[in-house]
Amino acid sequence: MTEKVLVAYGTTNGSTARIAEAVASALREEGCAAEARPAAEVARVTEYDAVVVGGGLYAGRWHKDARRFLRRHRAALAERPLWLFSSGPLDPSAGERDIPPVAGLRRAMIRLDARGHVTFGGCLEEGAKGRIAKMILRSGKGGDFRDFDRIEAWAAGVARDLAKV
Repeated sequence: MTEKVLVAYGTTNGSTARIAEAVASALREEGCAAEARPAAEVARVTEYDAVVVGGGLYAGRWHKDARRFLRRHRAALAERPLWLFSSGPLDPSAGERDIPPVAGLRRAMIRLDARGHVTFGGCLEEGAKGRIAKMILRSGKGGDFRDFDRIEAWAAGVARDLAKV
């Protein structure tokens, strides 16, 4: 049976959306039927066999749409395999060491018995929305720190783990 996997995400400027699309693509390459969708637009998760949820990190908090998604679908998520990812560091640190989930996400992981979490580097480039994003860019600290090889390898691991379930 082909596992149907939802990759839901919360993003402000599109960086996390691009990561979610790469995760869904890698899952499809591993034989899953996967689709990436904005977390705020998902009405139900009951049609999926497993769920991956990603959120951008902003001032030490997961994106509000991703947080709300976990709360809104708590019961259904607790009944299926769940993996989480964060995106955000605007430096190479995510590729150099394991960055644990922020406190609120760590609590949700325990409550929902999530199978794993990973933090990927983020991306902040010219044209980004938000006052803080613009300040970061003006200070010269933007850039693209996403490692798509690492993202695809992680997603392939999720597919392997899912095959064992």
